[in-house]
Amino acid sequence: MNNTQTYITTFLLCLLTLGVQAQEVAVLKYKGGGDWYGNPTSLPNLVKFCNANINTKINEKTETVETGSPDIFQYAFIHMTGHGNVFFNDEDADNLRNYLISGGFLHIDDNYGIKPYITRELKKVFPEKAFIELPANHPIFNSAFSFPKGLPKIHEHDGTRPQAFGIFHESRLVVLFTFESDLGDGWEDEIVHNDPPEVREKALKMGANIIKYVFEN
Repeated sequence: MNNTQTYITTFLLCLLTLGVQAQEVAVLKYKGGGDWYGNPTSLPNLVKFCNANINTKINEKTETVETGSPDIFQYAFIHMTGHGNVFFNDEDADNLRNYLISGGFLHIDDNYGIKPYITRELKKVFPEKAFIELPANHPIFNSAFSFPKGLPKIHEHDGTRPQAFGIFHESRLVVLFTFESDLGDGWEDEIVHNDPPEVREKALKMGANIIKYVFEN
């Protein structure tokens, strides 16, 4: 059995044997010098919100996983953020592709500046695919909480509208890129950005929509 087959088998066994634990989530640690570690309180806060509000049972001690690691197959949901450069070598790209087509999900949250880098690097993962903007009526905007206008605006960057882009594999959404929204800033501890409670709640509710959509599809 080659490495690819081993990784896919590992992922499927995790789903079959871990039960509720298959809802594990992690932050993606990538190469290139970008700040993959940005917004350190974001994912833990989102997990706590989801466990309290949409009946998930996710481990509140969120983990970090490297792009090229076989450990990535242990997680149903991978969160990625940053401002700067991203680089996937061949092993990273192959591993990430195998993870995504085997049932995994990658959420990329632009923390301002990541778009040109992640667009370039995802071409290594899916050379034949491109980002498609999700319409406001996509189910991800209504899976737990209603966002009839689509992706909400949390933090201002360039005065442009927030957009949600997706990459699909066999009609399944496998990558979600949230752009000009900055959901992760809204998930952070209140003291970090001093966002009003209603802004943080809006960000967390949209995050919960993503989690619920991923776990049910």
